[in-house]
Amino acid sequence: MRKIKITPGEYYHIYNRGNNKQDIFLDNRDRIRFLFLILFLQSLASFPQIGRSVSFYVKHSVFDNMNKKIEKIKKKRRVKLINFSLMPNHFHLIIHELKGDGISQYMQRILNAYTKYFNVKYGKSGHLFQGPFQIVHIKNNEQLLHLSAYIHRNPREINEWKNKEHLYPWSSFQDIAKKNRWGDLLIPNILIKQFSNPKEYRRFVDTSGTKMGLDEKHLI
Repeated sequence: MRKIKITPGEYYHIYNRGNNKQDIFLDNRDRIRFLFLILFLQSLASFPQIGRSVSFYVKHSVFDNMNKKIEKIKKKRRVKLINFSLMPNHFHLIIHELKGDGISQYMQRILNAYTKYFNVKYGKSGHLFQGPFQIVHIKNNEQLLHLSAYIHRNPREINEWKNKEHLYPWSSFQDIAKKNRWGDLLIPNILIKQFSNPKEYRRFVDTSGTKMGLDEKHLI
């Protein structure tokens, strides 16, 4: 049982990494699959043909029937996705809990669905992730801002993306620094409204991404 109490109306940093630090994303289809899950499972709506949506994204860089899917989710969403970053062997999310057990249900569906997909695709079995997802309550606005910067700076760990993390396709940085690709499936307004323009937020990420809350744990 978790020591932390997850409360509707609060914000949380959620993260996990591969078992034994193994990579959890081996190609772009894996990243697209996980991206679909974190975007579209914010309600309890089911999407039985995820593979087709992934193939559509590979060809067109957008998910099929996106507006219809968004409307379906908005009616009964249980969480809101604020920002994210997908790294080779771990991921980070900031989530706003809207309804009781929303985050628990959301993460259980994501991790179960992705583990099943990964094991079938690569002929593996057992646990993909290193235990249950990790969660930290974001206690104040300063922690929220610096966590968002920390998450968006993560791609600096990848040599080819160092100092180009605002262009990294597998995080939400470009959705704040440029244009939101995901409409109402990604809601970073609580971050955006605190800066006069996207360039100001980008400067903030460049200079402030290492300052964290005192109780924060990281996956490095």
